[in-house]
Amino acid sequence: MPGIKGKDTAAVQDASLETTSISDASSSVHHSAKIVPINNTDNTSVLLTFSNTKPTLLVVVLTFVTSISGFLFGYDTGYISSALVAIGQDLDGHTLHNGQKELITSATSLGALIGAIFAGLFVDFLGRRPTIMGSNVLFIVGSAMQTGAHSVGVMMGGRFVMGIGVGIGSLTAPLFISEMAPSNMRGRLVVVNVLCITGGQLIAYAIGAGVEKVSQGWRILVGLSILPPTLQLVAFFFLPDTPRFYLMKNRVEEAKNVLLRIYPEVDEKLIDAKIQELIAINNEVPGDNFFKKIVNATKEIHTVPSNFRALLISCGLQGIQQFSSWNSLMYFSATIFQTVGFKNSTAVSIIIAGTNFVFTLVAFFAIDRIGRRRILLFSLPCMVAALVVCAIAFHFLNVDFSNSTAVIHSSGNGISGWGVVIIVAMICFAASYAIGIGNVPWQQSELFPQSVRGVGCAYCTGVNWGGSLIIAATFLTMMQNITPTGTFAFFAGLITVSWLLVFFMYPELSGLELEETQKVLTNGFNIKESERLAKERRRQAALAKDQINATFASEKKASPLQTLETV
Repeated sequence: MPGIKGKDTAAVQDASLETTSISDASSSVHHSAKIVPINNTDNTSVLLTFSNTKPTLLVVVLTFVTSISGFLFGYDTGYISSALVAIGQDLDGHTLHNGQKELITSATSLGALIGAIFAGLFVDFLGRRPTIMGSNVLFIVGSAMQTGAHSVGVMMGGRFVMGIGVGIGSLTAPLFISEMAPSNMRGRLVVVNVLCITGGQLIAYAIGAGVEKVSQGWRILVGLSILPPTLQLVAFFFLPDTPRFYLMKNRVEEAKNVLLRIYPEVDEKLIDAKIQELIAINNEVPGDNFFKKIVNATKEIHTVPSNFRALLISCGLQGIQQFSSWNSLMYFSATIFQTVGFKNSTAVSIIIAGTNFVFTLVAFFAIDRIGRRRILLFSLPCMVAALVVCAIAFHFLNVDFSNSTAVIHSSGNGISGWGVVIIVAMICFAASYAIGIGNVPWQQSELFPQSVRGVGCAYCTGVNWGGSLIIAATFLTMMQNITPTGTFAFFAGLITVSWLLVFFMYPELSGLELEETQKVLTNGFNIKESERLAKERRRQAALAKDQINATFASEKKASPLQTLETV
């Protein structure tokens, strides 16, 4: 297919009817979206015109290789749920009590919290690609320690080391993908990483159910987690870093080569203009060395109003994700279902993990079309309803968590009707979570301008793992002290408050370039203006795509001589 060059570029520019910007004359003036000719706007908007084709092979390969980090995240969450039930007396010669289960589980969250904080420095200093490769090494070492563990202490140590790798990967993977993806595909390609998280959980549950009857089969389950990071480590030796990182290190030619491979049909002059724009953004943060820039970026993220609003939103969404209680259900789902009366509790957990995977796939197709904000406003109330049903069902089930082993007082032998209600409610909860809050927070890098993106992502990923640490360390204790009914009602209340925060604070960013989002957050959260801007961007993208298709169709009809002259 011929590239779009020279006259064709100008034709597409002229055919693109508008781009949108937010006027910020003063805080007292109403902010409205103003339509202006595209020739009067920044080069980011011009580049948007050419980013509406399918992702190139490089983008697809990088997305899937990077998303192995998401798979590792999910596999860890899934296998520990099965392992906690299957370990039996294999560690220290006695059955694990609730406190030890919480410590083993939360060790990964503590390591991930530390890893996420330092990853924000590593991604800007070392690069996105080397940072992910470092996380692979930590994951391999941690998994090997757990596989050979014969004591609770070694098991905790292995999960802590692996957790550092998980934390680094959970920050770097979505950032890497968002910086490589064309704007119209960014949401869906970041969701691929989340899809791999849910796929990892599902596969871990399936393998856990398969080795449940095998003597010390949980070691097989854990040992298999060494394979994916090894594959990712090898693959990244042959793949590039992101253009934005190369420009941060003044490696202009490498950045240009990658951009040309991402946008092969874009005129080279537009690529050069985009590079100059990104270089100017890099120079916005003062400092003659990396560490001074980090210090100044940290100051800017707190003192520049648009950056601080982005920080509030991204940290808030990650906090909502963790305090929705989802990770606690993943960590302890087998324990919960065992309590309800299911004999093969790990197999039942597969249903929940499968629901999560399927509806994450739904989110993949919906997130850029429907928009992040609307998905959250729909899905959060559904999560509240499911948790309320769980709270009611546990009340009538009358489960006693006062001892290390939960006991059902009212149901007799087997599974009661209320046990079935709990399963159905958790399936609905999983579906609602997967569509919305399970995906949207990982779009976090799109909220920050390039100058503070590494620091901002470190903050919000740190909030995610800090919340995970708190939940993992307290969930079973909450079930024991305030009863399952009180626990699920508490989380339902938190999600209700979260819906209000999303309604008043979270703008719509679908389809916007990474360098445009700070405009939305200038002088307020600009909810209505952001929705209008996202709508205009979608319309502009559709017009540009139609124009490009028409140009190619006319070239096919042209004579060979005319086609040669066009090229």
